[in-house]
Amino acid sequence: MKLITVSIGGLEVTADREATLITHGLGSCIAVLTFDPLAKVAGMLHFQLPTSTLSPERARESPGTFADTGIPLLFERMYALGAKKGSILVKVAGGGNFHGDSGTFDIGKRNYTMMRKIFWKAQVLIAAEDCGGNRSRTARLFVDTGQITIQSGSEVNPL
Repeated sequence: MKLITVSIGGLEVTADREATLITHGLGSCIAVLTFDPLAKVAGMLHFQLPTSTLSPERARESPGTFADTGIPLLFERMYALGAKKGSILVKVAGGGNFHGDSGTFDIGKRNYTMMRKIFWKAQVLIAAEDCGGNRSRTARLFVDTGQITIQSGSEVNPL
């Protein structure tokens, strides 16, 4: 098995059926996990912030850092490997709140709201999610089957 680690602000897409995409430390960040079962193409984005207007320079250097630049790029790269919009399954995890902040700086909630808005405008449905709360998550996407697991501590659950 070949592990492909997706770091914070990272984006990976693959058609390698022996690969597993993995990201660690999902707190307020959100992982967008995509899989086209017909083309056997998988992708993962680990975005950190909701909007690139916070830092246009950083968005140019690392578009995966932001929901509004990373999500469209994830889909573009999926299409480049043969995925079709109507076949792509989308699942998401993360968007937690760790600092008792329920006000304007609640990055997890802002990330989640922006992500939902982007998908709504693009008419993309989210098939499953594990978002919110106050626990860290590790997400894995197994390319050969499209199975996704979310691990928090020693607990591992399918998504």
